[in-house]
Amino acid sequence: MTHFASILVANRGEIACRVMRTARDLGYRSVAVYSEADAGSPHVQMADEALCIGPGPAAESYLDGDRILAAARASGAGAIHPGYGFLSENADFARAVEAAGLTFIGPAPEAITLMGNKAQAKRRMLEAGVPCVPGYQGADQSDDALLAAAADIGMPVMVKAAAGGGGRGMRLVESEDELAGAIAMARAEALSAFGSDELILEKAILRPRHVELQVFADSHGHTIHLGERDCSLQRRHQKVVEESPCPVMTPELRERMGAAAVTAARSIDYRGAGTVEFLLDAQGEFYFLEMNTRLQVEHPVTELVTGLDLVALQLRVAKGERLGLAQEDVRLCGHALEARLYLEDPAQDFLPMSGPVALWSPPGGAGVRVDAGIRSGQDISPHYDPMVAKIIASGPSREAARRRLVEALRDTVLFGTRHNRDFLVACLEKQAFVEGAATTAFIDEEFTPGELADSVPALADSAVAAVLELTLEHAALHAQSVIVAPQLRDWSSADPLCSRKRYAHGDCVHDLAISPQGASRYRVRDGDEAVDIELLEIADSSARLRVDGRQQLARFLRPAPGSLHLSIDGRAAVYTDSIRLDGADDSATGDGSVTAPMHGLLLELRVARGDEVTAGQTLAVLEAMKMHYEIVAEAAGTVREVTASAGAQVAADELLLEIDVAG
Repeated sequence: MTHFASILVANRGEIACRVMRTARDLGYRSVAVYSEADAGSPHVQMADEALCIGPGPAAESYLDGDRILAAARASGAGAIHPGYGFLSENADFARAVEAAGLTFIGPAPEAITLMGNKAQAKRRMLEAGVPCVPGYQGADQSDDALLAAAADIGMPVMVKAAAGGGGRGMRLVESEDELAGAIAMARAEALSAFGSDELILEKAILRPRHVELQVFADSHGHTIHLGERDCSLQRRHQKVVEESPCPVMTPELRERMGAAAVTAARSIDYRGAGTVEFLLDAQGEFYFLEMNTRLQVEHPVTELVTGLDLVALQLRVAKGERLGLAQEDVRLCGHALEARLYLEDPAQDFLPMSGPVALWSPPGGAGVRVDAGIRSGQDISPHYDPMVAKIIASGPSREAARRRLVEALRDTVLFGTRHNRDFLVACLEKQAFVEGAATTAFIDEEFTPGELADSVPALADSAVAAVLELTLEHAALHAQSVIVAPQLRDWSSADPLCSRKRYAHGDCVHDLAISPQGASRYRVRDGDEAVDIELLEIADSSARLRVDGRQQLARFLRPAPGSLHLSIDGRAAVYTDSIRLDGADDSATGDGSVTAPMHGLLLELRVARGDEVTAGQTLAVLEAMKMHYEIVAEAAGTVREVTASAGAQVAADELLLEIDVAG
């Protein structure tokens, strides 16, 4: 039996906080590590001890195993929990932890090595009799071999990085003329993300469900599964919403899939928490996809339907104890759904964002759980994954859990940087999702490009913003005044006082006239339309109002005069008073300037000064937040100037090159 009293969590953000909560509940001392970019992060404040392990880039901090082991020695930690991502599936790191005399809270290094390579894993699963997708996982990695294999498999095919997952190094290829380019991009992305450019090919199964089985095994020969999770709702092959149980699961299918998952784990002498992922087609046939040898992001939905603490089970197994559970002890009760809150812009193909968290206010209520690793006032670094929180809801039925999750998301407030909250609500309210019919094609099939664009605030919401901003302005002026009664606010000895605000959202402009109608009552006009508002109460970041007779709760933040972040009844927008801009034009210049869409590493520049370019042509490739992004020309023209260089770190909105747009 292994004994340890303190646990170093070799991770950051919400998963570090999640592990520390259970560690604290079980009486363990927790140790955090952090990069310079994370010095003020919640996981640092939550730990009993925290050590800085290097600069912001993950390669110089969270991915540096030597620095983490040095932190473990300095803190006296007896065990290391890797969380997910970073070094969680790095077999060399697991070996180094064990060689240092510490306990690695995860599987044996041999299992990580085997299942961490998709080609090896698939060969082992075929030997074990686990159903697999037809494909190519050969040692010959030449372009000719891959092209020939794809021809044998037939289109469409999936090109995948053999050494990783999470959608990185993965491309769907639907025609042969796309294949060579997809192989090149997948190789480059795989090498950058996982240090290996080995690829596999698989027959693309269109419109499947992505269903995974949570498995657990101890070192005494016991292996069980804890039911399934449906993770079909994805964008860019990365999960967005997960749930348990799967809406189309039957007892017979669960028994077959569970048996296959347990067989997969036993075939590699697995230990600890793992997830066996399958594709499930419309005929009820399933195929092995991969095995993740770690705790999954979506583990909370399994915890909520089984009543088990998966981190506590991990600690039990890591100490050499028996699981204490048999398969017949596992019961699924009720339903749970999880939504991942990402800093990203759905209107720009889910482009990752980074920036400030001006205000973070998570939801509460019955059946709602929030796993988060952010706080108000924090800056989100571009060096890491853009997921900042998980909003989870459970209930006695799927529909009850879904309704709770929708309301929890509407109550979630995150001001400062673009995020996907409204998109998540839209997903959960689509009829196909309500009916439990979502597949991996859900987003492409259910959303048009226009639906993902920013919505235009209604006049009533703009009117609320105007009243709140005016109230805050008056409060600030009153605080600076000398012996002025608050009752004189909005009073004038001449004509009734009328204030003006003008908010523009795209082509929609609300030019508002705000007229007091008595104590805390206002009429807000935009041309012939009017909204009556009564301000019932106001606090630092929330207000209760009556809008045309309907009482509403608003959450807000005023970062600067003339600007207001507002969330009301689940609708959020930023309101900037253009009257304060002194005539500045906020519209795009259309001058052919090409800027970086986010912070990142400029991997390639594919054009030079004087080159002719066409609309849609790839100009550069940027690496940011673990993914590669192609920057394309919006219009045809001639490259006038190139101001950046390949291999350089660039900031968001930094000028990369200029194009003389063809007339």
